[in-house]
Order: sequence, then C-alpha cells, then structure tokens
Amino acid sequence: MKAAIVRQAGQDPVYGDYQEPVIAPGESRITVAAAAISNIARSRASGAHYSSSGEFPLVAGIDGVGRLDDGQRVYFALPRPPYGSMCERTVAPTTQCLPVPKELDDVMAAAIANPGLSSWAAFSERARLKAGETVLVNGATGMAGQLAVQIAKHLGAGKVIATGRNADTLRALAGVGADVTIQLTGDGDALERSFMAQFADGIDVVIDYLWGASAERLLIAAAKAGAEAVPIRFVQVGSVSGQTISLPSAVLRASAIDLMGSGIGSIALGRLVSLTGDVLHAAASRGFRIAVDPVPLSEVAEAWSKSGSASRTVLTIGAQEA
Repeated sequence: MKAAIVRQAGQDPVYGDYQEPVIAPGESRITVAAAAISNIARSRASGAHYSSSGEFPLVAGIDGVGRLDDGQRVYFALPRPPYGSMCERTVAPTTQCLPVPKELDDVMAAAIANPGLSSWAAFSERARLKAGETVLVNGATGMAGQLAVQIAKHLGAGKVIATGRNADTLRALAGVGADVTIQLTGDGDALERSFMAQFADGIDVVIDYLWGASAERLLIAAAKAGAEAVPIRFVQVGSVSGQTISLPSAVLRASAIDLMGSGIGSIALGRLVSLTGDVLHAAASRGFRIAVDPVPLSEVAEAWSKSGSASRTVLTIGAQEA
C-alpha cells in the first residue's frame, strides 16, 4: 500500500510502499480518506514528542477519517505503531474509532478534530470552565487558537480575549467570538501593561498555545495585577514560541495562579477520544470551520515542508465524502 514513510528520526516523510497492516484482537482496520498534518503529527514523526514510540521506519500521522471494513465512516486516533494515519489502510484500537457526523465532510472532520480537541479538553477537563467566565486565548491566530475562540463561546465563556501576531486574523476573530484582541508585537513592557489591564478586569482562564516570552509576560502581569484579580487557571497547551520560560518564583507566590498542562498524559486517552466526539458533533451543529488545504498523499514531501498557519493541510488518500 502507499504511505507517508518516515525512515529515520529527524527525516521528513516520503511517499512510498509500506507493508499492509494485520488486524490484532481489539483493533479495527480503516481505509483512510483524509489525515491532517498537525504540529503533534510532525513532532511524533520526528521522535521529539514525549508520546513518540521511537520506532522507525514508521507511517506518519496520528489521526484521520476513513471507513471501517463494514463501511462505517469514522474518525480514528493513534493507530498502532508503526502505522500512522497517512496511508491507504491502517489499524487502530476499536475504542479509538468514532462515528463522524454526516454534516462534516472527510477533509473538514480530519482538519478540525485535533486542534479542536486541544482547547475543548483544556476548557472542560483541566480548567473546568464555567458559564460566564472570562477566557484569554494566547496564540489565537493559529488554527487551534482560532477554534479555541469559537469553542470558548460555545462552552459558555462570557468574554473572550484573543492574542496573536497576525493583525488580519485578530480582526476576523472579532466576528467569531473574540470580545478583545491584543497583538503580540512591539515592546514587551507595553505588552505586559496591556495584559495587566485585562487581568485587572478579571480573567478566569488562560489557554496558552505559545509558551515563550508572551507566556512569561502573561504570568508576570497576572501576579502584578495583585489581590484585586480573581484566581486564574492557566492551562499550557502548546509551545509554538519556545519550549522553556524563565519565571521568577515570586510570580507564583504573589498570585492565585493554578498552573497546569493539558494533553496526552494529563488526561486519560479514553477520555480524550470521547471528547473528540464532542468536538466533531459541536463542529457539525455549530458550524465551526477553519481554512483547509487538501493535498494528495503523493505530495506529502512538499506539503510536510510547508510552514505557516493560514490553513490546515489535509492529505487526501481515498475517496472523500462531501
């Protein structure tokens, strides 16, 4: 069968032939229709992600949409290594296969599932978002961040503050749920003052996709806002801007900040799969959408090397359902 094959850690996948999977007990075989190129898919394929198997060669991809042998259309997550989702056929635990709402086509379902889950899980499982609370999404101009703004409103947030570098995307987010936008450019001290003004009004939950300098400034601003600020649940989801930060210890002593992470390991896998089903049903009923760029599996090498967050690249593999 044809697949996107990663020969060694650190190498990009190449299009080629890979052995057919054999179903083991408790597994389902999926004829794959679409699989998205996500940050976590890149990281796991490189061997750098904390959840990587370290087994090479492997097929890239952590999730996708396809059909079971009985014809049922499903979203599936975390196929059994060394199989991934970017191939004609793969195998995954049956418990990690979910029906896809008919309102979502294959490409959109594959594009939305993982980035939508990142904020849905952070809000519902880690932050325990309550109706009417104020949310700040740090890094809202990326694909996952754009969905996080929409999902925050869907889950009942009373006010959503969106931060990011892309001014055009920030303006667009005002139309899908962002009440306040802050551009992450210019002087760091000025940015910190902008954060402090929002913390002074009260922020309940921060969902952070960036880490790095902006997360440092956010945490320091939260502490400087002082006793007038409400307790803050700060949920770390991604690290687009850096893997580490330098944080004065006094920040945590001088503030009511509950600092936590959200991802594979901090939430049980079975629960993450179940939450993905919630994301897909909400996307179907509420019309969540992001920009997608469908690309044939045969062009995986070129697609993999693309950078930027204007759209989600989705590899099309089998016959897609519209």
